[in-house]
Amino acid sequence: MVSTAKGGGRQRAPAARISGRRRAAGIYGALVTAAIIAANGGELTTVALVVAVVVTLLVYWVAEEYAEVIGEQTEGGRLPTWASIRVLLAGTWPLVSASYAPLVALVLARLAGASALAAANVGLAVAVVLLTIHGWSASRAARLSGWQLLLSTSVAAGLGIVMIVLKDVALIHLH
Repeated sequence: MVSTAKGGGRQRAPAARISGRRRAAGIYGALVTAAIIAANGGELTTVALVVAVVVTLLVYWVAEEYAEVIGEQTEGGRLPTWASIRVLLAGTWPLVSASYAPLVALVLARLAGASALAAANVGLAVAVVLLTIHGWSASRAARLSGWQLLLSTSVAAGLGIVMIVLKDVALIHLH
C-alpha cells in the first residue's frame, strides 16, 4: 500500500495511513489506561477509576485530533470538511476503545469480590496483554519477523511492565 509521491518519493497510501493511525492510537490508549490504573488503582473507587480512565482518554482523543486538525490539516486558512474530520476521529477512536477490555476486567474482578487494589491489578494485567497484542499486530503489519518482531513486541510489553513497576514503587516506597 505504497504510492509514489510527486518527485519520485514514496509515501503510504491513505488506507495504510489510517490503519497505522488506528494501531498507534490503540497502543497509546492501552498505555494511558495502564498508567491511570497504575497511578490510581486501589486509591479510587472502581466507578471513579473507570470514569477517570474514560474521561482522560476522551480528553486526550479530542485534544490529539484538535491539534491534528489545527496544526497539520489546515491549508490556506481553511479547515477540513466535516467528512474528513469524521474520518480522522474514527481512525483514532482506538485510543479510547483500548480501555474497554482492561476496564471490563477490572469491574468484573471487583464484582467477583476482589479488593480495589486486586481488581486494579487485574485491569493492569489485561492492559499489558493488550499492549503486547497491539505491539505484535503493528509489528506484523510492518512485516517484521524473527528477532525484529520479538524486539518490537517486547518494547510494547515492556511499556506496560514499566507501569506495573511504577505502581509497585509508588505503593511500596512512597506510601
